[in-house]
Amino acid sequence: MFSQYNFCSLHYQKPLEAHKKDTATTPNANTTIMSHEKIILGIDPGTTIMGFGLIKVVNKKMEFLQLNELLLQKYKDPYIKLRLIFERTLELIDTYHPDEIALEAPFMGKNPQSMLKLGRAQGVAMAAGLYRDIPVTEYAPKKIKMAITGNGNASKEQVAKMLQSLLKLKTLPKNLDSTDGLAAAVCHFYNSGRSINTGGKSYSGWASFVNQNEGRVKK
Repeated sequence: MFSQYNFCSLHYQKPLEAHKKDTATTPNANTTIMSHEKIILGIDPGTTIMGFGLIKVVNKKMEFLQLNELLLQKYKDPYIKLRLIFERTLELIDTYHPDEIALEAPFMGKNPQSMLKLGRAQGVAMAAGLYRDIPVTEYAPKKIKMAITGNGNASKEQVAKMLQSLLKLKTLPKNLDSTDGLAAAVCHFYNSGRSINTGGKSYSGWASFVNQNEGRVKK
């Protein structure tokens, strides 16, 4: 399936270990130590470039896994772009087996057509996650920037630099769509387990999405 896509590998990929709970028993002891692991896939949907990043959380500490982009500029048909976004998201899910997905929600811009395109891209990426029964949470761009830099109006470059420091990335990509996807994953990590309103909408499955968005679903 990889041959169908035009994507650019930007950073090394660590060997992926099983992310299920590991149990290790200490010598001469009856106690068992539980190591909790989960993988978070962050996506910045777009019809020109779809950026994504993956982190692994081990005992509440982040580890960088991968950073990448799906390049869609050469495709003129908007429906082909949507199909490729859906297929690429499924491929990421089936390859890395994320426990949770975080999406950057479209921001309210002045151009309705751009909003419509971004909304469709987000929708098919979300649908891919729900199709695989992966919990999906969407965050507003300002919420993501605030979580990473402490400034909701930070630039893409500032977000990327902070991620480079937090995750000890050796280099940054030329296009920052992939770091935006990674930022969504890190934002979700920071907001996981909080009982207060984090500013993100969460969906545990298709039924959950329908219940929370009755006005967006045709019956």
